[in-house]
Amino acid sequence: MKQIERIRQMEQLLDKVSATVAELSEALDKYEEVQEAIATLNAYYGSDEWKQDFADDEKGLLPSDLKRGVLSEDGLWNVLVDCWEMERRLKERGNASEG
Repeated sequence: MKQIERIRQMEQLLDKVSATVAELSEALDKYEEVQEAIATLNAYYGSDEWKQDFADDEKGLLPSDLKRGVLSEDGLWNVLVDCWEMERRLKERGNASEG
């Protein structure tokens, strides 16, 4: 019985790892696709254009129905920090697998 149980357990682990690796691979593909967008948002945040857009929003000069999450300092900052943290984690994992 021990052998059968071990094989079943290993098969469950194989299925779990296979599914997770496939999901991670897909997520990494998507993340690689948005690298240019991340760089653009990073350059925009705190730029003169962003400051002008923010000021105009504060003055009520932008349409009320305009989606403006990008003008939320915290919202944009948090997304950029999440990206930096993801990069740190990926580099850390890469360094761990090399050593």
